[in-house]
Amino acid sequence: MIIRSRRLAALAFVAAALAACGGGATAAPLVPAVAPSQAPSAASSVAASPAAGAAASAGAGAGATGCPTSAPAPMAASDTATVTLATAKGSIVIKVTGSLAPHATGNFVALAACGFYDGVVFHRLVPGFVIQGGDGQFGRAPNVDASQVGTGGPGYTITDDPVTTLYKRGTVAMARTPQPNSQGSQFFIVLSDAAASSLAAANTYAIVGEVTSGMDVADAIAAMPNSGSPDNAALDPLPITTATVTRP
Repeated sequence: MIIRSRRLAALAFVAAALAACGGGATAAPLVPAVAPSQAPSAASSVAASPAAGAAASAGAGAGATGCPTSAPAPMAASDTATVTLATAKGSIVIKVTGSLAPHATGNFVALAACGFYDGVVFHRLVPGFVIQGGDGQFGRAPNVDASQVGTGGPGYTITDDPVTTLYKRGTVAMARTPQPNSQGSQFFIVLSDAAASSLAAANTYAIVGEVTSGMDVADAIAAMPNSGSPDNAALDPLPITTATVTRP
């Protein structure tokens, strides 16, 4: 029982660190070390900028690359899409379901479809818990900014969606700061059912779908060298080669 309690406390601590890297339009510093009991509420005090909030509510726009410059349209509840993240270690195939989180799923699919995630690394690796990536601002290979990766996003944030299902191994969800409507482009993949209680303690990470193929690839990425607690920064971060979207 003691070992299990320590494990859950460690996961709760990492959940707080995960929350620090939401990927909004304003860089958010990593959370300093805190007591495990404080972890669900401990977080950066940096909020998304007013400009980012305005962009999120102004409707979708497109930049020169064709990627959104403000929050894309929500995904219809009846819609699904398959997002495939190709890497040098293999592909991770994700079924995205609109009914889970309309704003988050619409955003995730739009960013994948426009090539935003191409070349973006998995910057945080926590074996047995999560791998996290999606920082296209500071985490794009070969020019990863090691001092800033994990604090960037797409230049806008999206409206929060309620979490209506359970976190489990294979769940794909959006990272965020503790501030309302702070999700941007960063996402994480849950590696273990044991992570559920720590993530559910906050219950604010919008779930966009689940991995249908390639969890062995996610595990292999998680096993790559990292800096250890509290940041668990990837020492040789692996990029997503290409992200592709297909629809039924």
